[in-house]
Amino acid sequence: MTDYKQVILARADLKLPKGKLAAQAAHASVEAVLKADENKVKAWRAQGQKKVVLKVTDEKELVKFFQQAKDVGFVASLITDAGKTVIAPGTKTCVAIGPGLEEEIDALTGELKMM
Repeated sequence: MTDYKQVILARADLKLPKGKLAAQAAHASVEAVLKADENKVKAWRAQGQKKVVLKVTDEKELVKFFQQAKDVGFVASLITDAGKTVIAPGTKTCVAIGPGLEEEIDALTGELKMM
């Protein structure tokens, strides 16, 4: 069976409160799914919508992975906060990559640690 997943990259340097982090991760996930290929989304949903939240050190690393994901053809979404609560407007917080083939996403993000 072909396994699908989505990864969400979150900036560790922001030290977001848990609720804020959850909201930013959800924004990233939804945006990526809305851009994704319908067949991949169906397969991913049928397998339980596997999501893994990984940490990146800072904005530079977040943007680097976002660009690399797009360069190899993954669907990806970069979330920029509106600044209405705990962080400044325009702060880049999270990136979602996929849903896509787990093996392919792991080739890009496999060295990152879980949040």
